[in-house]
Amino acid sequence: MKKTFKNKPIFYLLILVIFFSCSSDDDTTTVDPDDDSSIGQPEPVSALNLAEYDNGSGVMMQAFYWDVEPRFEWWNTISDKLGSWADAGVNRIWIPPASKGQSGGYSMGYDPSDYYDFGEYDQHGTIPTRFGTREDLEQMISVAHDNDIEVIADMVLNHNSGGGLEYNPYREKETYTLFDETHGNASGMFNRNYEDFYPNSVSNYDPGSLFYQETNLDHHRERVQNWLWKDENSVAKYYKNVMGFDGWRFDYVLGFEDFVIKDWLEEVGGFSVSELWDGNPGVLRNHIEATGSGVFDFAAFYVMEQAFDRNHDLKGLTNDQVWQTNPEKAVTFTANHDTEKDANEDNIIAPENKLKAYAFIMTHPGYPTVFYLDYENPEFQEQLNKLIRIHNSLATGSLEIIYADNDEYIMQRSGNSENPGLILYMNISASAKRRTITTSWDSSILMDYSENSNYHPKVSEDGEVTIEAPANSYAIWSITE
Repeated sequence: MKKTFKNKPIFYLLILVIFFSCSSDDDTTTVDPDDDSSIGQPEPVSALNLAEYDNGSGVMMQAFYWDVEPRFEWWNTISDKLGSWADAGVNRIWIPPASKGQSGGYSMGYDPSDYYDFGEYDQHGTIPTRFGTREDLEQMISVAHDNDIEVIADMVLNHNSGGGLEYNPYREKETYTLFDETHGNASGMFNRNYEDFYPNSVSNYDPGSLFYQETNLDHHRERVQNWLWKDENSVAKYYKNVMGFDGWRFDYVLGFEDFVIKDWLEEVGGFSVSELWDGNPGVLRNHIEATGSGVFDFAAFYVMEQAFDRNHDLKGLTNDQVWQTNPEKAVTFTANHDTEKDANEDNIIAPENKLKAYAFIMTHPGYPTVFYLDYENPEFQEQLNKLIRIHNSLATGSLEIIYADNDEYIMQRSGNSENPGLILYMNISASAKRRTITTSWDSSILMDYSENSNYHPKVSEDGEVTIEAPANSYAIWSITE
């Protein structure tokens, strides 16, 4: 039986900081974490059964990292983990580009050659892809579906690689633009030549490819559109109807125009997220409007990186992010296969701050992504499982920022009539801290569902309560039974 909860009015996604200070701590208390004398501790409490509070969300697992090992076994590796991921609360997995690339058994799929070779044709020096055979892939997708997990295909639609040489009259030289049964396209599906790439007889304009510029597909050509998403045997429809993919991650969308994604989604539908690597939330929102696709919230990523790493200032967590206005289209993340191998420290959230970043995205609006290497890190997994459980249950309702300064950040999700919501208290100082706040609860005993704090403060009748955050950590508060 679910409880009914009182809520004080909070505007949806209103980012209203009630306090901003310079961390003077004049109204907070530095505490000894072993001393609970300042907060009266009630009798032992019982936690809510979070399994009873399904907010209809979930999280996506990025089910790979760069240069996964062992080669030829990755689909089987994923298959073995799907049951435990489902139990943890994962409802989608994003897998790497599944078709044969120019690098054959070493390819991570981002150098696509044959869109229809999933590990069954002998080309580029191998029959299986780096990840396994077509049979392995189909079995993995089947196991995912048996566990109510959708499988998201990574689509590289601008650049091709691994074709044969042919004379290209538009570039007046030989280019690797011949894709047929004996030149990198053994499936015989979507054979291509120089007319399918920029420039050609109908197009001079190239939206800008940073990769394989001579083999950047011309999406204005009707033939290319037919093969990519319109025809019954198009890439989009084959992946959906034959292979069983449930949605799309569009790689490097700066390499082609917005209409490609818009038309693709109108033709085949499915979950969609675009990789538009830009920290400007306005640019990301424009892409959402133009395509109908979700986006990875790079604005939120850089807000977190700056707040936790560069600036050490949690006020920055209140800066503009896509989830604030487009929560249903904002796919939030703390790391991916690209950021983790980036030499620029500004493009990486430091390992010591990873869990704080995950606590942020798991409690705020948006659709969170968990990176495989983070989840498989034994130092992170237990806490990540707790955060996923909290996200899928209590992280709902409107958002109010109660307090933010250099080293403290407090936010409340209002919940609804059947869900109490939560409070996130984050503290990046070297000492545990307590702060008295006013909540939308009354006369309730609280606990920290992240289990980083053992305090159980009681909310007064007027909603006032003193909560705690451990040093350089966080606590996620909600009511008890």
